[in-house]
Amino acid sequence: MKATRVFAASALSVAMMATIGAGAAALAHPGRPGAGPPTGGTPVGKQTLRDLAKWNKLQVGAAVDMTALAEDDTYRDTIAAQFSSVTAENVMKWETLEPVRGERDYGPADELVDFAARNKQVVRGHVLVWHNQNPAWLTEGVESGEIGPTELRQILRDHITDTVRHFKGRIHQWDVANEIFDDNADLRDTIWLRELGPSYIADAFRWAHRADPAAKLFLNDYNVEGISAKSTAYYDLVRELRRQKVPVHGMGIQGHLGAQYGFWPATAVAENLRRFEALGLETAVTEADVRMPMPTDVFKLQAQAQGFNTLLQGCLLATRCHSFTFWGVTDKYSWVPDWFEGEGAANIYDEQYQPKPAYDAVRATLAMAVPPGR
Repeated sequence: MKATRVFAASALSVAMMATIGAGAAALAHPGRPGAGPPTGGTPVGKQTLRDLAKWNKLQVGAAVDMTALAEDDTYRDTIAAQFSSVTAENVMKWETLEPVRGERDYGPADELVDFAARNKQVVRGHVLVWHNQNPAWLTEGVESGEIGPTELRQILRDHITDTVRHFKGRIHQWDVANEIFDDNADLRDTIWLRELGPSYIADAFRWAHRADPAAKLFLNDYNVEGISAKSTAYYDLVRELRRQKVPVHGMGIQGHLGAQYGFWPATAVAENLRRFEALGLETAVTEADVRMPMPTDVFKLQAQAQGFNTLLQGCLLATRCHSFTFWGVTDKYSWVPDWFEGEGAANIYDEQYQPKPAYDAVRATLAMAVPPGR
């Protein structure tokens, strides 16, 4: 969910790095032959993000705050109009689905799935196994010794099986195992690793696949946009899981960036994605946002635009990256200020739903796939 990656290059120096030809190359690579479906003759300037994404054979999505969806008409209309994919920001996490042991509440998550169906959107499921936002009865039971390894394994199996089965046929992609490596590229010290050992990762994918064989199953993490020790740890894990015939289908890079830290070049993001694709995986940008020290200014906003475009162009330059999700839509409901003191403004719309330079930059990159005259 969150990242604190720091690069030596400044945001401004990276923003000035040329992306000459990157957008055009993204439209011509072998993984995206031809143009997408026609949009009824709507001029490019009036096409939504989801309209433009069709030409790139890309699902463009957003993480959805269900309270905002219910209470804010502008928010709801923006989600419906601009995006072809939605992810539950919180309501598919374990603490929400089963706050009391044995009492599952799928209501809010079902509302999102129904909303998506009405608006002809696909749904990304987030998340089945994570070290955060687990119910208190689970974590406290493990810490006290009341829940031992054998029982814990059965609890995890039941949670994955019941959750995936409940949404069977309605979830396009699942984030199965989330943030399982730490920032030192070691398997993260969690209740799952301590109590069950590393085999829990393969088990989670097998259980999810049995519950819904049609769903695409993803690993997902932050600070893995480029080739680094952490992304290489995932690469080695995937290679081993694939050797064992574990049904892992995709690698998700979250993309929680900071405008003050600089960004990987789009070509480096694409190179990293392509090596996972060479193992037989699909790839996706799953949680893109670009925060900045407050207050905003024109330089920070331009750097932010470059950050989003770096991720988008990297996805388009890859071969099997067909899903790009923004982690939030408007700064009005952003998670960033609660986690990063003095930082914010991480989304493509401001608090008044005015599009930022990042929105215009993303639209321009997507529009490069539109044939002349459309």
